Amino acid sequence: MKTSLQLPKGATVDAEGVWTQVLVPSPQTGERPALFLDRDGAVLEEVNYLNRAEDAHLIPGAAKTIATANRCGVPVIIVTNQAGIAYGYYGWEEFAVVQEKFLSDLAAAEAFVDGVFACPHHAKGKPPYRLPDPPARKPNPGMLLRAARMLKLDLSRSWIIGDRASDVGAGVNAGLAGALHVLTGHGAEEGEREAALSLAGNSFKVLTAKSIAEAPSLLNSLRN
Repeated sequence: MKTSLQLPKGATVDAEGVWTQVLVPSPQTGERPALFLDRDGAVLEEVNYLNRAEDAHLIPGAAKTIATANRCGVPVIIVTNQAGIAYGYYGWEEFAVVQEKFLSDLAAAEAFVDGVFACPHHAKGKPPYRLPDPPARKPNPGMLLRAARMLKLDLSRSWIIGDRASDVGAGVNAGLAGALHVLTGHGAEEGEREAALSLAGNSFKVLTAKSIAEAPSLLNSLRN
């Protein structure tokens, strides 16, 4: 699925229509564990179908957590469902503008992300974004698997942070070590935390926190 959009540094919309953006190339050494982050509701304050730069605001503590991961040498990867594109509420142009603001705000706080992956597909979307079960849309693992291939990541030692059970489910389906469910965004909605916790298993941990600000303690298990 090709696009004529003028894309920012490191970004492509691949043949399947998924936004893939590598901002920090992977070193030539072995695979590393990563910290995957949902964007809206976990790193940025929840705004339904966020598509304006002026509405993009970091959740308190998000930049500090990301900066801590940066100092620890842990790649930080954004994996975000973007149903608003599927519904026709906005396009990649608006997504790119929000991303520019997001990355600029992180840079001002001396933090950065290594990659950004965004799925525009939804079962109820408009063509060409209507798919019955999009492989890249969380809880499916497509975005995480893409990131692992492109950035040489060890998924078995990686974690994901998100406000929805679908974020946690993507971690399970990608073979991650665990997930942190947060109460920001949609996380405090009825049944959301219970659904997230129900996904824990012998090889997959599910931890809980009020917000991403409480996440730095996770990073000890992700250090190189």
